[in-house]
Amino acid sequence: MDTKQKIIISVLMLGTLMGSLDSTIVILAFPTISNSLHATFITTLWMILIYLLVVAVCTTQLGRIGDIYGRSRMFNAGFGVFTVGSLFCGLSPGIYWLIASRGIQAVGGALMQANSGAIIADTFPPNVRGTAFGYLSLGWTSGAMLGIVLGGIITTYVGWEYIFFINVPIGIAATFLGFRYVTDNLRVNARLDITGMILLGTALTFISFSGVDFATEGTAALNIVTLCLGVVFIVLFVLFERRTERPIIDFSALGNRILKYSMTAAFFLSLGYLSVVFLITMYLQGIRALSPLDAALLLTPGYVVGSLLSPYMGRLSDRYGARLLATSGTLMLILATLFYLTLRVDTPLWVVLVASGISGLGTAMFFPSNNSAVMANAPQGSYGGISGILRTMQNIGILGSFVIAITVSAASIPRDVAFEVFIGTTNLVGGVSNAFIRGIDAALWASVIIIGIAGVLSWMRGHETRGSAP
Repeated sequence: MDTKQKIIISVLMLGTLMGSLDSTIVILAFPTISNSLHATFITTLWMILIYLLVVAVCTTQLGRIGDIYGRSRMFNAGFGVFTVGSLFCGLSPGIYWLIASRGIQAVGGALMQANSGAIIADTFPPNVRGTAFGYLSLGWTSGAMLGIVLGGIITTYVGWEYIFFINVPIGIAATFLGFRYVTDNLRVNARLDITGMILLGTALTFISFSGVDFATEGTAALNIVTLCLGVVFIVLFVLFERRTERPIIDFSALGNRILKYSMTAAFFLSLGYLSVVFLITMYLQGIRALSPLDAALLLTPGYVVGSLLSPYMGRLSDRYGARLLATSGTLMLILATLFYLTLRVDTPLWVVLVASGISGLGTAMFFPSNNSAVMANAPQGSYGGISGILRTMQNIGILGSFVIAITVSAASIPRDVAFEVFIGTTNLVGGVSNAFIRGIDAALWASVIIIGIAGVLSWMRGHETRGSAP
């Protein structure tokens, strides 16, 4: 890489790191925020869900805006919006202000997510994009690891507000560097799909509300109706997307075999993988009586392994393509989940450490190579839109994974106990522990199946040739 490329990848990594750090910090500080703002579990949960919803719905359109007005300009604007949203989050006097501020944060995060991959595609030739995406993955895993450590320290010794204030000086510096060094290259004509965005947002909101309401009330008329409405709007969204000229999910662009299978593999891996992390965190806190910080620290080997290996795995994908590497990554994640399936009330905690390390290897193998394969096969001039589609499918998968985890876990034990476990304020004992473990096992087996589907799709992409990496 030349000097300018190094500066650009550093700024992109910083943006990815900020979003990742914020996501793990928020989950870790969940109980403290809920108690401090005197909010119910369900209301506080929307602090997380609103971010996932906004990012899932807006990413593709913001990537398309990047195509129209300049990807780098929109990425840099995302830094600014994210920083302002972080400031508002820290100043929140109540839970609803915090939820609204998280929505602002999400717009900034979506701007950065949607355009970062396109900037890499603009800046780096195909035979080194895997390396660049490896460094982007390094930013994600490093941010997640820092979020775990800093979240525990800041929440315990300083105050939850500062988990948001910490973004402000970083964001100001990154915004300055971005506008100075990350400059626009190509702009293309593109149209927005507002109707599709509304249909998708409505569908995901209904489905998310249905899952949360089920966790609260059990099977009831309201969550059945909202789930059905969500499914109806998903169908309407698909039908509309097939007929509109500039859809959120361009099915014609997915005619490229490698592009199609790479994107669907990313969706299913996101759908299956986050559930595993969330469920194991609940196991460590609710059954093993660990503090949120101690529980998170047991999962850090995965982030460390991912941070160290992502750039190397990206270089390997430049040389050999994504098929074997990404598919092997899904197998590693299945192996890690099978390790987690051995967990019981008295299982040695080193099992969690081993499984976490294996999962870190799997994510390092899959994401840099898979993302590189997507951008290497994207039509020139639509990098922003394709990057947005990839992020949208991943974010929908993450949102679905989170809703599945909450729904399955809440169905496994009494709901009042489940809420306390979710926010880390009580421990499970006796028969309730065994019942909860059985529920976790069922969810983990579902994750194995979903990740397995991702592996099959990853292999089905076929062989690709990008040239030799330097």
